[in-house]
Amino acid sequence: MTSPAVDHRSLAVAEHPYWRRNLAVATVGSFTTLVAMTLLVPFLPQYVRQLGVHDPGDVVRWSGVAYGACFLTAALTAPLWGALGDRFGRKSMLVRASLGMAVAMTLLGFVQSVEQLVAVRLLVGLLGGYSSGATILVAAQTPEHRSAWALGVLSSGVLAGNVVGPLVGGFVPAWVGIRPTFVVCGAVIFLAFLATTFLLREARGGTGARRSAGRVPGGVWRQVRQPGAVVVLLATSSLLLFSTMSIEPIVTVYVEDLGHLSHAAGVAGVLVALTSIGSIVAAPRVGRLADRVGHARVVVACLAAAGVLALAQALVTNVWQLGVLRVLLGLALGGLLPSVTAAVRHLAPPDAVGRVLGLGVSAQYVGQVAGPVLGGVVAAQHGLRAVFVATAVVLLVAATLNLAVVRRAQASAE
Repeated sequence: MTSPAVDHRSLAVAEHPYWRRNLAVATVGSFTTLVAMTLLVPFLPQYVRQLGVHDPGDVVRWSGVAYGACFLTAALTAPLWGALGDRFGRKSMLVRASLGMAVAMTLLGFVQSVEQLVAVRLLVGLLGGYSSGATILVAAQTPEHRSAWALGVLSSGVLAGNVVGPLVGGFVPAWVGIRPTFVVCGAVIFLAFLATTFLLREARGGTGARRSAGRVPGGVWRQVRQPGAVVVLLATSSLLLFSTMSIEPIVTVYVEDLGHLSHAAGVAGVLVALTSIGSIVAAPRVGRLADRVGHARVVVACLAAAGVLALAQALVTNVWQLGVLRVLLGLALGGLLPSVTAAVRHLAPPDAVGRVLGLGVSAQYVGQVAGPVLGGVVAAQHGLRAVFVATAVVLLVAATLNLAVVRRAQASAE
């Protein structure tokens, strides 16, 4: 039993001699690009005012449109970039994304109207996608027995960028001004472009796969093992982001209701950060566990735990209880996306990994956009605690679907 495993690992490493270096470059590149992308969150309304919008309602509306614009184009183009990566090489997609984002982020500092701001944000989403491209590259090149761990490390870099970005954005514009901040962002992403260009290496042996990409009769889904399971996993990634984003926008109001605090926004920010920190800590560790015991089992267990923890948040009576549960929820969520991605990667054909995972990225963006909208509707109609209950139901339904897939796979194996 031991020898074949050793041979498998040796073969995997031989086929992917640069996977560790690529993981390091992709993680650092994802961190820096996400910091640059998210640091505009604290001062976006202020920038909208500088561009001539003064009515408070219009400021909020335009800020939301500008922030969400890049997610729209990113969701639409993720499968395209994944398919092009399968055909022309995944490194080329990261080079394209980092250079395109460097240019687009710099252009944000030169817009003269709020319409131009939205247009350039659309361009950021169209040209960007570094972290999603990095996910595809790491998933495709990492040896199978280390894939969930590697994706967990990459996920930690992405989550850290999402945490550090808004924190940095809270004080950098006060030092250098809003418009120069975007130029600094472009420069930081350009460094990621240089590192990607000169340090990242495409694994040999992918040329033939790229030539054959898209030529197999019947399309990608004819090549996928257990297509039903892949569909469930893609839906799970969407539901996961949907559940997470449905809660975060109401945390501040929930804190106010629990503690009647005058500084509720600051406390809510800390709680959201604690959730992210829990995920950063858990992602590589849960990924390593998934590589040992099976990705599908870990997905089911984490979804069930997250559902129970989300339900418990509807029952808290003070902020301290909420804080503890948010950290535990972060731990449960941390390893989910890496495990889901690793499971999809193992079921997808090697020459179509980018296309299949690109669909997963689009599914995540759909959940990221729909979550806050429907969470707000539920809160308005049924109260804040109902949002946590609804989120718990979604997570537990996802756990049940994945459990059914696991049992079906076990039954067919017998």
